[in-house]
Amino acid sequence: MPTLFDPVEVGAIQAPNRIFMAPLTRARATRDAVPTPMMADYYRQRAGAGLIISEATGISREGLGWPYAPGLWAEAQTEGWKPVTSAVHEAGGRIVAQLWHMGRVVHPDLGGGQPVSASPLVAPGQAHTYEGKKDFVEPRAATVDDLRRIIDDYARAARHAMVAGFDGVQLHGANGYLIDQFLRDSSNVRDDGYGGPIANRVRFLREVIEAIAAEAGMDRTGLRLSPNGTVNGVGDSDGQALFTAAAMEMERIGLPWIEMREPGPQSTFRPTDEPPVSPAMRQVYSGKIILNSDYRLESGQAKLDEGIADAISFGRSFIANPDLVERLRDGDPLNHWDVDTFYSQGPEGYVDYPLRGAA
Repeated sequence: MPTLFDPVEVGAIQAPNRIFMAPLTRARATRDAVPTPMMADYYRQRAGAGLIISEATGISREGLGWPYAPGLWAEAQTEGWKPVTSAVHEAGGRIVAQLWHMGRVVHPDLGGGQPVSASPLVAPGQAHTYEGKKDFVEPRAATVDDLRRIIDDYARAARHAMVAGFDGVQLHGANGYLIDQFLRDSSNVRDDGYGGPIANRVRFLREVIEAIAAEAGMDRTGLRLSPNGTVNGVGDSDGQALFTAAAMEMERIGLPWIEMREPGPQSTFRPTDEPPVSPAMRQVYSGKIILNSDYRLESGQAKLDEGIADAISFGRSFIANPDLVERLRDGDPLNHWDVDTFYSQGPEGYVDYPLRGAA
């Protein structure tokens, strides 16, 4: 069986190891969603990852509901990403852009107007805005014309990602955002061709994947899902059947890799008692599966040994340890992350974590 330090192919991308960097929102872009020079330093420092999956990146103003998150819908944003991808490549790394539409959890105060979703159901909780947290508002149900427009937005963002020098793209289909809102029956009560039976609820996901793959190439396209548990008020009455069907559809169209966040009851972030779906998905999907959520070296290697995962993506460990791969390989102790600086805009807790051996 392979180890986490062995190479792996994910579509057209040759990853030198199976320790991937998970997508991590860090809020270091400008208010216009343009990447900043500091972001090039941050990603370059972590180029030792087998593959870097970028922070979630908005495909439109309508779909971006996180302050200081980056985008890929405008020329200035595309240009701003070029130094980032160049820095990663110069350091020997690989990086894909994660494409993001947040759907009903975008607050109008961020400039996108009334949010859209599968159905006009308000999310529980509060949205992040520049003025602090505010209650979510009622979204409008996306019309078929809206969906065509949003699919075009995804395709444009994928095209811009490739112009910006990314090695590929990943569709964010997890965590209760727009794609997830269409997939799950708690947030999708439509009665048209995008709602009701599982086959209909998977349709929007498939159409978006096909659209971005037409721009980036199917062999440079991936997907992130969160099959078990409820996030942002989005859950499903039969997640096992839903995500197995989604995996079968991704197998049918030739998607080369799926990354999944699968927490357990002891997870330190959004724990759940719902069992993992990856074993069932593995039975119907022959592409690469990357698992994420609270993994350490030993537990990640165990998933490879079981034949369920082909790689593991590490999140907060990569925040605090730019040289995570080397630390894990040599058994060195890990720095601990500082939660207070996760979204603080400055360099502290972003580009100043010490490398091993540093004072």
